[in-house]
Parts: sequence; structure tokens; C-alpha cells
Amino acid sequence: MTKNKLGDTRPQNKLQRQALHQKAKKAKDAQRRDFRMRRKRDEAKDPDARIKRQTKNVPLTLDRKRRWDEIDDAELQGSGLGLSVDVGSLKRQRVDHELLDGVRQRIEKAEKEGLTEDKLKEKDDLEAQKNEAQAGGTGADSEGADAAANEDHESPFTDEANELVQGEAVHSDALEPGTKSGDEDLDEADSLKNGPDEDGEDDGDDIESILQEVSDEEGPDDASKIQDDPNAADNASMASRTPAPSTTSTAISLIPDALSSKFPTLFEQPHKNPKVLITTSLFGTVHREANLLVDLFPNSTYVPRTRHKYRSHHYSLREVAKYASNRDFTTLLVLNEDHKRPSGLTAIHLPSGPTLHFTITNWIPGRRLPGHGRPTDHHPELILNNFRTPLGLLTAHFFRSLFPPSPELTGRQVVTLHNQRDYIFVRRHRYVFRDKRATEKSVTDAETGKAVRGVENVKAGLQELGPRFTLKLRRVDRGIQRVSGQEWEWKAKMEKVRTKFQL
Repeated sequence: MTKNKLGDTRPQNKLQRQALHQKAKKAKDAQRRDFRMRRKRDEAKDPDARIKRQTKNVPLTLDRKRRWDEIDDAELQGSGLGLSVDVGSLKRQRVDHELLDGVRQRIEKAEKEGLTEDKLKEKDDLEAQKNEAQAGGTGADSEGADAAANEDHESPFTDEANELVQGEAVHSDALEPGTKSGDEDLDEADSLKNGPDEDGEDDGDDIESILQEVSDEEGPDDASKIQDDPNAADNASMASRTPAPSTTSTAISLIPDALSSKFPTLFEQPHKNPKVLITTSLFGTVHREANLLVDLFPNSTYVPRTRHKYRSHHYSLREVAKYASNRDFTTLLVLNEDHKRPSGLTAIHLPSGPTLHFTITNWIPGRRLPGHGRPTDHHPELILNNFRTPLGLLTAHFFRSLFPPSPELTGRQVVTLHNQRDYIFVRRHRYVFRDKRATEKSVTDAETGKAVRGVENVKAGLQELGPRFTLKLRRVDRGIQRVSGQEWEWKAKMEKVRTKFQL
């Protein structure tokens, strides 16, 4: 035994040092295992200790460290393609402010006239009935007036706020059945309830009485939860304002006005049936992969791209787009290749753009997937996940234009485009609903982690059909150009912060 420079006594023999190291490692592992077993026994006696430990030990992933550009809704000028802004969060803030302003105006009106809340409601009811009587409505109109008066009596909001909320509901119901919307996350009543506390203002007993009606409408169960947990209201407010996890659906109806005016043909309503032309680069060899895209996108046609039959003229991308537009095609997809493998996808929305450039990685055809199925000719359903910024909504609307608005549910096929860290994962599955096995867990909510009511004993079986690939948006060009990249709306690698994403 000798003493080294650090003062540790270690054997000179190498084998003895290795045996000593293994012995110390085993002792350390045994100590850790004893600690885990002891903690497991303690948590079995006290389940609350396990819940506290799990809530405290949340891994700090890159998604949780995601940074957003802090701007207001009024500051979102132009198309906003280069901004990392959650459009849904801006809409929630705008709705919260408008509803809160309506309540404050109602309180100020009551204070000026010296009326209590009950007398103010009675006065509004009388004014509504008087207006209906002057309009000379029929019996059906009078019944509608009574219903409107009753609704106004029950609602603590102003008429402008009610019209706003009703307009959002109608707009959400008008979405296509093949897409999913994230408007269900906007809970105006809860955000209004927490609004005065966050602003730090005290509007008196009147605003408390108005907000009390909202809590009464929530039901006794929610009220008891708030009484049991004094931080429940703050947690609900933070949950409503915290960005949703990466499994959130895309609020396809949240379109900035500047973005819709810049690309009117892409955001036109109603959404019409697509007609897609698929081709390759000059003298391309990825014919089999192009035919797989024809199978993936409904109402699509593949035409190989070559030179002129009698002349050595190479058709440019603008000429091909003009040819397709004259034949009522809505989208042109150009599949690029590298070493005879798909490497990129150029997507052009006809007739006037924009042009989106993607890179393709991890291309796997359906025949190479284990346990794959054979797709049918039914129009699939479309799921768009986690497209939240203006650029993300532009990309989501482009992919939505590639699929018919009315899917054929009998085929039980679904195409999923999941955005995570600006990578778009494309998958196609066939699903079937079956009974849950005893060894399986129930379907849980992505945010709360609790089992979803009504489907505790139902599971969805998935069979992947293919193809499977990953897209990465590189550039958005303005219109259809002769040379790509001359005039661009957005291009990648402009943002150097790793925790700030563009989609």
C-alpha cells in the first residue's frame, strides 16, 4: 500500500485496485437500493409523499425551457412569420381583457346611477322588453326576447362580451370535421374570475358579487375543491396561462388578420376539395416514393418530370406550376432526391403561392414497417398537433389544404402531423376501438394525468400504414419564383437561440 499525491492509500497492484473499485461500487449501489426500497415502503404508507416527490422532481426538458417573444396582440404587426408567439395565448389575453372591461363598465354604470346589482338587472330586463315591444315582434319574437332577457339576467357579462363569446362558439363549430381545434382550451369564465386578482385591483363588493355568479354556475364540486385547496384558483389560473404541452391540438381557427390578408387563397373559406400534382426533380429516380405520396394525399396525380419530347427544353418550376394551375390543380408537390433517396419536398400552393421548402429525413416506406397494414382509398382524417405560432398556423393550413374537408370515417384511417421542436413527424394509421385489457391503463388526459371520463374501459388499437418520414421547414418563398430564394417571407437559421422555436 502506497500513498499517492492526493493522500489516498491505494494498492499498487492493478487487479487489486480493480477489485477494490468493484467492491466500493457494489456497496454504493446497495446503499442506493436500500434508500429506494425504504422510500417505497414509506410512500406505500403515505401516498401523499409520493405525489409531492413526483411534483417536485419534474425533469427540465427543452420543451419546458421554451422561450416566447413577449409581445401584445396589438404589437403583432405584419405576417409575424419570424416571431415565436403563441397565438392562442394572445387570444386568451384579449378575451380576458374584453370581458373584464365589460364587467367594469357595468359596475361604473351602476355606481353612477346609484343602483344595486339586482336593480341594474331589472332595469336591463325592462329595457330589453321595451325594445322588443317597439320593434313589433310576433309571438315567436316575444318568446325569443324573453329567452334573451333570461340569458341576460343569468350572465354577468355585457352584451358585447356575450356576442364575443357566442361568435367564438359559432366560429369553432364551423370547422371541418377532419381537423381538431384548440379553442376548447379558452375558458372565459375562469379567466375572468382570476382577472381582478392578477391585476391587483379591488373593485369593491359589486365585482365580487358578479364574479360569485360565475362560481355558482361552475357547480358545487368545483366550489368544494377551491375551499379545500386555497391555491386551487391560482393553480387553475396558471394552468390556463401556461403554454400547453407538445401534445396539444392546433387551434386552426386562430388566424392573424395580417397573415390571412397576405395569403388570401390559402386561408379562404370554405375549404374546397384539393387536387394535387406530384412530380420530381429533373430526371428523378424516386418514382416509387412519389407513388407512395400519391397514396398518402387524396385526389393526387403523379407525372414524372423530364425535358420536352422534341426539344431539349427543361420545364422550369414556374412553367410546371402554370400548367397545373390551368388544369385546376390546387397544389404542386416536387419531391427532391439525393443519392436516389428522398431529401426534400417543395410545396407550392396554386395559383399564386406561397412556396414552402422542406427537408425530408428518416424516410421509411410502409412495407418496411413491422406489422404494417395496407391502406385503402378512403379519405383519411387529419390531426394537426402543436402548430401554435403564425408560421406554424401557415404550415398547418397548407397541410390542411392537401386533404378533403370531409373525411370518410368508414375507412378508420388517420394522418397525423405532429410538430415537436420544429420537426414535423408524419404518420398514417388505421385505428380500431376495443375493450381495455386488465393489464392496460385507462386513457389519461395529457395535462392533468387523470383518466378521461366515459372511456375508462375503451382503448384504441393502431396499425401503421406508412410511409413514415420527418419534415423540417427551411424556407417560405413569396409567390412562385424562377430561382428559389430570391424573395422570401421566412427562412430558417435566423434564430440562434436553441430554446426558441418557430412553429
